[in-house]
Amino acid sequence: MSLADKLRPHLPYLRRYARVVSGSQSSGDSFVNATLEAIVADPETITAGDNLRVQLYKAFCKIWESANLEVERDEGDTVQNHLRKIPPISRQILLLTSLEGFSTDEVAEIVDVGVNSINGLLEDAILEIENELRSDVLIIEDEALISMELEQIVTGLGHKVCGTATTHKGALAAVAKSKPNLVLADIQLADGSSGIDAVKDILAQFTVPVIFITAFPERLLTGERPEPTFLITKPFQPNAIRAAISQALFFTPAQQDA
Repeated sequence: MSLADKLRPHLPYLRRYARVVSGSQSSGDSFVNATLEAIVADPETITAGDNLRVQLYKAFCKIWESANLEVERDEGDTVQNHLRKIPPISRQILLLTSLEGFSTDEVAEIVDVGVNSINGLLEDAILEIENELRSDVLIIEDEALISMELEQIVTGLGHKVCGTATTHKGALAAVAKSKPNLVLADIQLADGSSGIDAVKDILAQFTVPVIFITAFPERLLTGERPEPTFLITKPFQPNAIRAAISQALFFTPAQQDA
């Protein structure tokens, strides 16, 4: 099996990570493409027999860090101003542990930071982001136990659940009563309707960050159309939801009518 074939299964998840850590789909995809070009130019970047996923993310992080992005301050409550408040290394550690599921040792290798420093940087990042915004959240999920678990996670972070829905129609009714600052959405809903369609109709009314939570990520991570920046695969870890909520609110501009 060629190196390209070995790396291909990891690319959708690297794209997801890149989009969140950079703040946009286009920027994230550019960094992933640069990473792949660097690997092609120097195949020895990836060592046979070792953890290919760790090596791939490590190669990406070197490209990301070499960009040395500086964020200028804007007027008002903007993504740029949020970014100024948390160091890039802490953002990476938060995502690598909570969203991507790497162990502490693996994260230390990826970002080239001592293992003993990882936990402190992670806690700093979480506290900074969670204190930044408190928001109203809409949950679109037809499985009652999962919906309850999501509600506990949301309220545990200090946010408010402004509505829950199990169908496309129910989601639009909930939005009509209260505009959320964040939407958590499953794809397959109770009456056979689509969470994707519900989200499209919501976004037609106003701009709001969306986190898709699904057992079928391949339906969204196709690489052929606009894809969600925030995607969690079922079964999920609570910390993955926590990190995604914090990142979605952190990186997304204030709500605007479409």
